[in-house]
Amino acid sequence: MRSHTLKVSDLMTTAVISVRPDEKVVAAHADMELGAFRHLPVVDDRRRLVGIVSDRDLLRAIGRPKATTIGEIMTHNPRTIRADASAHLAAQIMLDHTIGAVPVVDDTGCMVGLVTMTDYLDVARRALLHLPLDGGD
Repeated sequence: MRSHTLKVSDLMTTAVISVRPDEKVVAAHADMELGAFRHLPVVDDRRRLVGIVSDRDLLRAIGRPKATTIGEIMTHNPRTIRADASAHLAAQIMLDHTIGAVPVVDDTGCMVGLVTMTDYLDVARRALLHLPLDGGD
């Protein structure tokens, strides 16, 4: 029996909410709270990744003027990975750089997904329960 090497594409979320650099922090904070997620990729008009904002970034921006934009607080040029990369590489990036998410991009730098620590916790949970990794409970 041949083992399956997990790829980033096996774990990543593709239904990702993103924001633009010119959006107001207040609006992004509302989106994040409504969606109950902790990272917002920042994309340009062509969906190319230009940054990322975490819930911590937004919390630090609370005292700033309401006109503050995402572009002012985002992490520029975030670490990225490709969908066909081995999943252990994304985990290593998160551990090495103490980050909770890695945007997944294609050859042109366009956003195709996001892989997070929560995705890896789900893998660990399933492994501990001996469940298949295909989403079945």
